[in-house]
Amino acid sequence: MVGYHRPYRKKMSNYKRVFVDGYCYFLTIVTHKRNRILISNIDLLRDSFRFSKEKYCYNIEAIVILPDHFHMMIRPEVALHYPKIVSNIKQHFSKYCDPQYYCHISQSKSRIKAGYKPIWQKKYYEHTIRSEDDYNIRLDYIHYNPVKHGYVTEVKDWQYSSFHQYVKNGYYDHKWGNFNKNINYE
Repeated sequence: MVGYHRPYRKKMSNYKRVFVDGYCYFLTIVTHKRNRILISNIDLLRDSFRFSKEKYCYNIEAIVILPDHFHMMIRPEVALHYPKIVSNIKQHFSKYCDPQYYCHISQSKSRIKAGYKPIWQKKYYEHTIRSEDDYNIRLDYIHYNPVKHGYVTEVKDWQYSSFHQYVKNGYYDHKWGNFNKNINYE
């Protein structure tokens, strides 16, 4: 056929996730278009975690909630459940979130057709923690994140973090993170 061009099709990402029971998983979940709704809805987000913990057995080993994303390290009893845990948290939050927090956010026709609300990005970042050093690097990354993003100048000043529990347990000094250098975790 003359003039025929195959329509452009995006290649689907081929995600390979690792599922090993007993391992800890570092996860980053981001709101759609980085909409800053999480702190405004912190009670709903906490309810969403409680709801998921009623269905799935896992420990949240560390967490930080920022206005538009959160990082957490979880250790699920069954490794195959961590995608379901993430999905469950996102679904519960989306079901009960007041539209005033997201009605102004545009989204693609394909997202609308698929029935998504403009609350969460479809995908999330996952990293399987494979060593004690890796664990400690991710733990520090989580707790330093509010400083990195400029929400506070000292780690101890961000209340939506497990940092305070780690200080209480003696893992960190309450002044940890008060240094004048950029940390590169890549």
